[in-house]
Amino acid sequence: MGISAEPEILRPRSAKVSAAFSDENLDLLSHLLDDFLRVPGTSIRFGLDGIVGFIPGIGDVLGGIASCLLIVAAWVRGVPKVILARMVLNVAIETAVGAVPIVGDLFDIAWRANRRNYRLLEGSVAAPGRYTLGSWLFLGAMVAILVVLVAVPLLVAEWLLKVIWHGIGHGLGHG
Repeated sequence: MGISAEPEILRPRSAKVSAAFSDENLDLLSHLLDDFLRVPGTSIRFGLDGIVGFIPGIGDVLGGIASCLLIVAAWVRGVPKVILARMVLNVAIETAVGAVPIVGDLFDIAWRANRRNYRLLEGSVAAPGRYTLGSWLFLGAMVAILVVLVAVPLLVAEWLLKVIWHGIGHGLGHG
């Protein structure tokens, strides 16, 4: 008699919302948001998120809110916290960069946070732990980039203040 290994299946946190957050519905949502339309004659695809992103002021916010549905679904389905953090970061990157006129909208179309997040959700439910190391590395890289983005302007500002202060000191001493 051989021992057969049964795959671990993560049960949803709540049975009431499991139908709304089914794989089919979430796949459809990510498809509608990111790649259900194609630019004729090209392989460039985009979705509602890319379209509403062109609405000044609120387009990227609306897209970000719609993208949060996948994150809520992942949480309800018991996805590990590191994967949830990565999903949040994917949406944050898309929303922040998407706020830049024109270039950000093109980035939205290329980044496809919703498709990325659906793949993370699907992969972490099908094979728990599969995306964990990659997610930790991704989060680590993003934290390092954030530290650099904060530290460099602070160091430049400190240097400028020293130069200005030194210049004022010499100006007062020669007057």
